[in-house]
Amino acid sequence: MELVGLSPTIARPQSTPILDANAAQFSTARSSILSCRWRKNEASNSKNRYGKDAPKLLMPQGQNSVGLREDKLKRKRSIVTCSSSSPPQSSSASPQEEDVASGEQAKEQILAADGETELKAPKEFKSSWTAKDAEGKDYLYRLGAEADNMNITVGARAGMIDDLFTGKFLGLEADIVFKYRQKVTRSFNHIQGDYYIAPLFLDKVVTHIAKNYLAPHLETKVPLILGVWGGKGQGKSFQIELICKALDLEPVIMSAGEMESEWAGQPGKLIRERYRTSSQVIKNQGKMSALIINDLDAGIGRFENTQCTVNNQMVVGTLMNLCDNPTRVSIGQEWREADVVNRVPIIVTGNDFSTLWAPLIRDGRMDKFYWQPTREDIINTVSRMYREDGITVEEIASIVDIFPNQALDFYGALRSRTYDLEVLKWANEIGTEHLARKLVSRKKDEPLPVFIAPEQTVEKLIEAGKSLVEEQKRVMEMRLSDDYMKKQTGPSIGLLAS
Repeated sequence: MELVGLSPTIARPQSTPILDANAAQFSTARSSILSCRWRKNEASNSKNRYGKDAPKLLMPQGQNSVGLREDKLKRKRSIVTCSSSSPPQSSSASPQEEDVASGEQAKEQILAADGETELKAPKEFKSSWTAKDAEGKDYLYRLGAEADNMNITVGARAGMIDDLFTGKFLGLEADIVFKYRQKVTRSFNHIQGDYYIAPLFLDKVVTHIAKNYLAPHLETKVPLILGVWGGKGQGKSFQIELICKALDLEPVIMSAGEMESEWAGQPGKLIRERYRTSSQVIKNQGKMSALIINDLDAGIGRFENTQCTVNNQMVVGTLMNLCDNPTRVSIGQEWREADVVNRVPIIVTGNDFSTLWAPLIRDGRMDKFYWQPTREDIINTVSRMYREDGITVEEIASIVDIFPNQALDFYGALRSRTYDLEVLKWANEIGTEHLARKLVSRKKDEPLPVFIAPEQTVEKLIEAGKSLVEEQKRVMEMRLSDDYMKKQTGPSIGLLAS
């Protein structure tokens, strides 16, 4: 190739005869493509009209693969040799550039007709609903299967998922009441004042909590559950709450009423969910947490003539499994190696652990602690209760000696009983016919009548204590329930009496 006829301003080489021939061929192909566009439109319209039968109409019957190949070659030649009746459009580019561009377009059209190249399709919006992971599962399926994120608004925020699932008529959040739900954990900020914590009780609970948090570093097996049991009204639950407040521990508290449900397996799943919630408190907030179940024996204890349900068995099995695998807790999702939760100590309270399933309370799973406050513990606890009333520790000791063998709640009930006479006097002053309007139906800004609290004295407390003891004796001596049951026992008693 030679470079001749160079311009002093623009260096443009003159084409050789070979290039001129190619340019002429490409120019002819360009004009042929413009004039034969109707053929492609006809093929496209035929496909849309006949659907799957369109290839059968375009290809003769009995044509094999060789014939199909020959047909493609004929279509290539027809694209190149087709004559153009319309004049070429004007362009600002040079003739050589137009010829080269038209030749490239002709090549792309020929290759596309042969199926050797694929035309680039415009990018489409891919939502999280149809996006697939490496295993071919979409995002929402994988999120529901793992379920390790306790935040229920995941995937429900605007911009994170299709508007079809977030909704536009209720706002940008799919779960609009999430912020107003009751918090599962307890912080005990409502407990104000100077309360007494029994040293023995404190030592036992603190030791259990510390051992469980140090369990990975100890070369011994640490029981996961601490069972605090004892007589009724001895302050077991309240002592645990005071210790949690002193340790700045934010526990998750359950009751015996949550140990049963109309759905089989629901209480066991609820325990695992609350256990994982406590683990999230440790992980996300950096605070100590624990799972506390009050009155466990009332929920899953086996008493005479009581029915054992599937949920009772599931709760026992769940607690036993937590003791054996405290860091691998499933709530129904698929098992993953990375799904390891923090070990959370469990504290349960009850009155009689002999009613529980024996393998649950065995050594190694449950560390048992029988709580019976001493006389000193009772005096110190009650004295803090009446400190603002001006009653001394010596007077409290005399009251404890007058009513021995009583639970702690008995001495708290003394104070409540002294209010009875004053409350009755206050109700009579208002009038029984106006009592509902004053207590319930009053206006928002209307204050309650002034109520003067009674003065607490040793004499009033002793008098209130005697009335409580009399009520206790009546319940134990009369036992009216035995008389009622006598008429309902035995075969066909009602028929014989009639």
